[in-house]
Amino acid sequence: MIHPRFALAATLLLAVAPISVAAAPDPDAATPATRAANAAALADAPLGDTRDEAFAARGFVATRKDPLIRDADGAVVWNLDAFRFLAGKAPDTVNPSLWRHAGLLARHGLFKVTDRIWQVRGFDVSNLTFVRGDKGWIVIDTGTTVETARAAWDLVIERLGKAPVTAVIYTHSHVDHFGGTAAFTADLAPGAPIVAPKGFREAAISENVIAGPAMARRASYQFGIPLGKGPTQSLGSGIGVGTPVGTQTLVPPTQEVDATGTVLVLDGVKILFQFTPGTEAPAEMNLGFPDWKVVDMAENANVTQHNILTPRGAVIRNARAWAQGLTEAIDVFAGSDTQITSHGWPRFGAGEITDYLGKHRDAYAYLHDQTVRLMNKGLTGPEIAARLKLPPALQKEWYDRPYYGSLSFNARAVYQYYLGWYDANPVHLAPLPPEDGGKRYVEALGGAARVRALAQAAFDKGDYAWAAELLDKAVFADPADQEARALLARCYRQMAWSSENAIWRNMYLTGAQELVGGVKPIEAAGRSTLAASLPPTDLFDVLATRLDPEKVGSGAVRLGFTFPDRAVSYTLVVANGVLTHRPGLVGTPDARLTVKYPDLAAALLRGQPLAAKVAAGEASIAGDPAAFGRLTAWLDKPEPLFPIVTP
Repeated sequence: MIHPRFALAATLLLAVAPISVAAAPDPDAATPATRAANAAALADAPLGDTRDEAFAARGFVATRKDPLIRDADGAVVWNLDAFRFLAGKAPDTVNPSLWRHAGLLARHGLFKVTDRIWQVRGFDVSNLTFVRGDKGWIVIDTGTTVETARAAWDLVIERLGKAPVTAVIYTHSHVDHFGGTAAFTADLAPGAPIVAPKGFREAAISENVIAGPAMARRASYQFGIPLGKGPTQSLGSGIGVGTPVGTQTLVPPTQEVDATGTVLVLDGVKILFQFTPGTEAPAEMNLGFPDWKVVDMAENANVTQHNILTPRGAVIRNARAWAQGLTEAIDVFAGSDTQITSHGWPRFGAGEITDYLGKHRDAYAYLHDQTVRLMNKGLTGPEIAARLKLPPALQKEWYDRPYYGSLSFNARAVYQYYLGWYDANPVHLAPLPPEDGGKRYVEALGGAARVRALAQAAFDKGDYAWAAELLDKAVFADPADQEARALLARCYRQMAWSSENAIWRNMYLTGAQELVGGVKPIEAAGRSTLAASLPPTDLFDVLATRLDPEKVGSGAVRLGFTFPDRAVSYTLVVANGVLTHRPGLVGTPDARLTVKYPDLAAALLRGQPLAAKVAAGEASIAGDPAAFGRLTAWLDKPEPLFPIVTP
């Protein structure tokens, strides 16, 4: 939501989305230092605040009888019981605050929010919301996959009765909010609108495409894709339980919202929109039902602190604009006494909602303002991250705690938003590569055995961060140092088991797994029809990043492409080790290809040769037939499983 935050890039570029594989239990137990850290976290937690427990349980109707959601071939897409172990007291290997939070997210089924609004939660990383109109159902966000959306829709039909889908609303441009739409197309009423914020299609297709392979690999760490589920393994993502691995689709919107204050009447239901681009997603909007005093805050307000810059990588979000959008929402949707969101559970009561939106806003505003204040006093990103703490009034609210995003990561993101990665210290102008730096550090410290001894002493004192820093140098100096790898893995496990942040836990544990077992091939999962939606300009931009200048040498080629199914043509040129493109046929090409666009995309992105299409008369090449072959021979292939914690 493969996780939405990287599913699009991975399926478009490499189809390498890894399926979660249950791993053997870790041999370590929680150390005394880890147990003490978790005991301190329990003592610090606002356990007297049980509002979320009531909100998450309210309105439960029913869930699926069969916990296994399968695709058409019978493969399991999602297991509703994957987090069934989340009951009782937190074990020593889980931060008790995270244990509580994950348990609330794991509640699954159909929930009645109001007389006209229901949600299916826990079937996907995100919620599917069903609004009863005069003649049928308005569906808000459709989940990540067709299979989970279909399971949710079947549950709605079973419990509430079948009726046509009279409208679909996408709150924003992440795939966990539109990937399942094809589950509803057979039941769409004639002329039913599909509504999205302005810029949705461009953002949904283009966001993260260029850096897709690297982002997908990093995201496998962030979401713990190779991990099993359990008290020593993954506890989900902090914003939802987990990620289904089924079929993703994109049904384009037919109507866009481009301004706050826009009012639409869909199937007799009055809906007020707030346009919030550049907040949690490049294209996003909140919406409300003023006649019912209900507000849907999309993903701009959550049951956890969110990410300004996700660990997987992305364009940095604007924390200041995010906070300002929440201020505006308080005014636009004033008087609402029920709030729903795209993740997590609802909130009830006008005072509760105003207080929640205000304190959620204040957390982002505090993050932004105090990072900038300290930045302007000369502190660097890591220094600010180590110092910044939320005020007690905000820290005590469960929804401002760092289950998904964190002040540590977000403070560095705000710093980068304004100043970039460079901290102005000249020593960092041209830092040593990790392998070279690791060897020199290890030598300076007296050799690998000395480094391991120092790290072991730090580990024994519970100083896992320092031990990990030492061992990281040792591993990059000599990846064959199995003792260093094993001890670093032990550090990561202990750090994971005391982390309140679900995705930090995933990243630590996935790193430990790689250190012990190496980088292993993982089964591809998930299918997507999104590749055909990638615009030609984006496709050619991707090719430009794959051109290997050493293969090109002094070579050059000019190709013309005509796509009869789109009635457009493009010219692609390789010269000086650079690939450029422009619309139209420009100059005299070495070869001109007339081909359906999806066939070209399949040839270039998935390696499906065009020869069969040419032989069948479904494509043609005029000019030098070897010219296209030269282009494909010059293209480099991304490495979907590059190592992260080893050289």
